[in-house]
Amino acid sequence: MNKEKQDHVLNYLNKNVRYDGRKKDEYRKITVETGIAATAEGSAKVTIGETVVLAGVKFEVGAPYPDQLDKGTMMVNAELLPMSNPRFESGPPNIESIELARVVDRGIRESNAIDYKKLCIKEGELVWTVIVDITPLNADGNLFDASALAVLLAIKDAKMPKLKDNKIDYKSKTDQKVPMLEEPISVTVLKIGNHYIVDPVSDEEDVLDARLTVALTKDNTICALQKGGEQPLSEKEIEEMVDLAVRKSKELRGYLR
Repeated sequence: MNKEKQDHVLNYLNKNVRYDGRKKDEYRKITVETGIAATAEGSAKVTIGETVVLAGVKFEVGAPYPDQLDKGTMMVNAELLPMSNPRFESGPPNIESIELARVVDRGIRESNAIDYKKLCIKEGELVWTVIVDITPLNADGNLFDASALAVLLAIKDAKMPKLKDNKIDYKSKTDQKVPMLEEPISVTVLKIGNHYIVDPVSDEEDVLDARLTVALTKDNTICALQKGGEQPLSEKEIEEMVDLAVRKSKELRGYLR
């Protein structure tokens, strides 16, 4: 860890402010757009400060999993490209992209957001798979929250293509939407020294002690937790970070369409 950078960040946090002028519990400006990619069945762009994330949805049909013969499924992929941040490298998915995809996937899956039974075409033979791709265009911190929001918006935006003779006609979209039961919101809280912050920029992420991503349903039920960072968290610290996440989730939920 860069000690000079850590001291710089902490110097501001000790004054109850961040060096970009925000409060510790304040998000940067957020904008959302949907239906931005004509080649995808559903798409969304989420901008949080200088962080910009695209999410796109495609559909496939195929055999169900052996233990879920009457259910469709979902796959989430993330690609971190050098054009979004110089520290990302081209090539196979690295641990950061794998973690990003898994955290977003878990929030949706564990909240039972999608009614997978309604994605079954013929039990034991054919089901729909919802495939979601996450691509940051610019990565300046907080990819977890931006990606989770973009993915949820893209799924809600998606219209399923026409199915003819058990084959997809991608040129013909129907009015059928992905069957949704829940809309999980993810909030990531960082612990730096004795401070808790949301919506970190890259410099703040570089000096974190611990990170907690909390996925919450509409009634604030926790459906998923993901801890990051090298330092352990006490039960009290986890409770305080979750409380902050619950409070900020109400703000993020206002951007759903």
